Formats: sequence, C-alpha cells, structure tokens
Amino acid sequence: QVQLGESGGGLVQAGDSLRLSCAASGRSFSNSAMSWFRQAPGKEREFVASITWSGGNIYYADSVKGRFTISRDSAKNTVYLQMNSLKPEDTAVYSCAASFLPVPTSLIYRHFSYKYWGQGTQVTVSS
Repeated sequence: QVQLGESGGGLVQAGDSLRLSCAASGRSFSNSAMSWFRQAPGKEREFVASITWSGGNIYYADSVKGRFTISRDSAKNTVYLQMNSLKPEDTAVYSCAASFLPVPTSLIYRHFSYKYWGQGTQVTVSS
C-alpha cells in the first residue's frame, strides 16, 4: 500500500524559509512523478512543483519559481520542497502527490493526474 507522509510545515514570518518533506513508502518509486500541491482556504488546489523520480524533469508554478526548490533523495524515498522568501500568499495546506503512470507534461499541473496523496501539512506565513 502506497503511503505518503508530509512534514515540516509551521508558522513563519514573511521572508523566512521552510523545508517540507514527503516520505514515501509501499513500493518502488522509480519511474514515478512526485508533485507538491497547495490549497488555501476558500481557494482551489494549486500546483506548486513536480519532479520525476529520476530527477530529470522538474517543473514549477510561476508563483514559486525562483523561491521554491523541489528535490528528492532516492535512498530515503523522500521528496523535499525548500521554500525560501516566503510570502503571506504562500499560506496553505501543502500536500504531496504521486503517480506511477507516465504523466504528460501538459497534465503535470492537474491534480487528477495523481492517484496517491498525503494528508497535507499546514504552512502559515505571517506578514
């Protein structure tokens, strides 16, 4: 059974940094695509970043490009989201997602492309 578990969220001030972790278990994650999404209160779920397990393809939402970095540690079966220069508008519940089927580039940003989801971790950025 595939399980994804996020950690690392918290309350920070604008300009601070946080690193989120997504620990994956239950099967081999080679050939998978792993992504981070976020959802703020009253808003739709939003794509943040994606990485193929090989690390060969990385994508970011325009809103986080240059501030956030996605990476993975294959030995630990863990995907990270390093978030720098945080802004109040980054406040949301951040969830990681996994797909073991090839995801076309045009669908990387769509939540329905991913079958497995973690429970999410809250990130709150105060001004």
